[in-house]
Order: sequence, then C-alpha cells, then structure tokens
Amino acid sequence: MKSYKGRGIVLHTLKYGDSSMIVYLLTDVGGRRSYMVQGIRSRTGRGSKQALFQPAFPVEFEGLEPAQAQQMHRFKEVRSGFLLQGIPFDVRKSTMAIFLAEVIYRLVRESERNDALFEFVWTSVEALDTLQEGVANFHLWFLAHLSRLLGFCPGNAYAEGALFDIKEGLYTLAPPTHTLCLGADESRTLDRLLRSSLFDLASVGLNRTQRVDFLNAMLTYFGYHLDSIHAVQSVRILREVF
Repeated sequence: MKSYKGRGIVLHTLKYGDSSMIVYLLTDVGGRRSYMVQGIRSRTGRGSKQALFQPAFPVEFEGLEPAQAQQMHRFKEVRSGFLLQGIPFDVRKSTMAIFLAEVIYRLVRESERNDALFEFVWTSVEALDTLQEGVANFHLWFLAHLSRLLGFCPGNAYAEGALFDIKEGLYTLAPPTHTLCLGADESRTLDRLLRSSLFDLASVGLNRTQRVDFLNAMLTYFGYHLDSIHAVQSVRILREVF
C-alpha cells in the first residue's frame, strides 16, 4: 500500500465493531477523509491512541492509501500535531473545540484538497488553545470567517446602520422587502468580526443576549446556503453556556 504524510484535525469518530473506530479528519492532503483505526479499545491499543482522537485535536500522520477506492485509508503512524495546553483542560475551550469540529464535519463533504480551509481550521485550533480573553466570542468569529472560505461572505463594504441582506449577500441601507436579513446590531457585529483577529475578540463587547442573537442570525445566514448547519447539535450547548 502506498504511504503518504499529512496533518489533520479530528472532526468525528464512530465506533466500528468491538475494538475499532472510524476517524473523520480534515486533512491537508485530501480534504475530509475517513480512516479505519483498529485495536482502539483493546488492552494493547488503549491509551495514547484513543486520546489522540478527540474533537478538534491536531494530528500528524503517515497514511496508507487503500487498495480499492471504496475502502478506507489507514494510519501507518499517527501522533499529536502540537501539544495542546488549554483545550483539554478548559471546559469553555473544549466546548468551542467540539463546536468547531462538528461544524466542519457537517458542512464540509469534499474529499479534495483545500489549503485555505485547512490552514484556517488548523490555525484556529492553535489560537483557541492559547487564547486568554474573548473565548466566549470564538464560535461567532469562527462562523463569520468560515463564511468567507465557503464563498458567501458579504460582497460589499459595511456602512454604519446598514442591514446585511442574506439573499443578495450585500449590506444595504434600505430595508429589503423580505425577512432574510440580519438586524442592524447583528450586521455591525458581522462586520466587526470579519475585520478582527482571534486575539481582538476581548474588545468585541457582546453580552450573553447579544451573543445568542448573533448566533441565531448566523445560523439563519448559513442555513440559507447550507441546510446541514441545522444538524449541528453543539449549538444548543453554546446557547446555554455562552
């Protein structure tokens, strides 16, 4: 079997048989891919192997291409991509990591290489792990910037008081004749987040009600383009906690 090296972000795992699992990764070598991991729950396979495959955990690996197209890839070797110092030990960050992983798992189906998307997700995990302030706004920033990579971010510049028309993909000062638009506050927040880095999030002053309102607006926005956003179960936890 031909081998190759790559990096990946764990998106989802699924039990397979008594001692195996299927691991879904977003990879730098081939987009979203599934890998068969055997012996994960056996006495010899337990430990570091299973600990690697938590939501949004980064891995480096040597993969094995399947002999037939319908078969899954396997790992010849797999290890941590970088040492996580915050996500495994901070419930706020681990909750955000679960959300990040589930969003990509639900929304990204392509099995083709996408360097921009992969680097965005990889660096987002790195930044979230070390983030000191603004963690409560991470999921909102992530969705705003993900819209750009998925091809439906605002197509024009924001003006104070404008509304974001979801159908047209544009900010407008004139209220549209339909209801698929973000309110003035949510439109302002969208622009602010799109112009912010992760390390500016502490300065984006949002209270809990504003965060929930903006999250709901973004789900409407994403739902217009990708109905699969409504299958993301971790949204409920974010509404309750943040």
